[in-house]
Amino acid sequence: MIFDLQKASMWKRISAYLFDFILLVIAVAGFACLLSVMLGFDKHNAALEEAYARYEKEYGVVFDISREEFIQKTEAEQKAWNEAYQALIKDQDAMYSYNMVINLTLVISTLAILFAYLVLEFAVPIKLGNGQTLGKKIFGIAVMRTDSVKVTAPLLFIRTILGKFTIETMIPVLICVMIFFNMIGIVGMLILGLILLVQIILMITTHTNSCIHDVLAKTVAVDMQSQLIFENEEELIAYKNKVHAEKVARQNY
Repeated sequence: MIFDLQKASMWKRISAYLFDFILLVIAVAGFACLLSVMLGFDKHNAALEEAYARYEKEYGVVFDISREEFIQKTEAEQKAWNEAYQALIKDQDAMYSYNMVINLTLVISTLAILFAYLVLEFAVPIKLGNGQTLGKKIFGIAVMRTDSVKVTAPLLFIRTILGKFTIETMIPVLICVMIFFNMIGIVGMLILGLILLVQIILMITTHTNSCIHDVLAKTVAVDMQSQLIFENEEELIAYKNKVHAEKVARQNY
């Protein structure tokens, strides 16, 4: 074991990330399906689709078109589309279903991702110890504090919930949902680009090659086999004192 920082190699980190990402996607999909059934998402979505189909058939239009496609239509076709749209938004049942679909999409996405992170990125590392997810366990990677002390549950919570879940995942996901429902435009794309840029800059400029979640929690991914990880600060101080005493003894000799 070596006291100096033994960063995990990039290929190991990427391999562990891909493995954990696959597990995370599977967990999110499972939680999303369960929440969808519990919250009645399919019922509201079916009602909304039925409303769309009814007004499209009645007015002879298709709602799902781009602005460019709308501009290319004749004046009569544009008039018919506008009349169909006005009729749709005046339909209280249709608008209720529309609002429920949007709200439930946000709620289900948020909760499914949160539950997946809590299980795979918080509960599992606490159980395995040394901040190891299943992917990190397989590829021999540990997570510790930057001062070589074992990561604690509070720091792991900050790393997972504030860093990975909130900043690195939910902000991009919510922006993508808002873009899909035409609730935000170029600003959303700029925010996504900014988050990606910050991640790249941190990976390049920090001596630990850390992402946002590690910077927030003051943690680092290290090679489990060669890194010396201390149980607590007292053990770290005792080790430093021992090394210092041995150094002084050698100098005196």
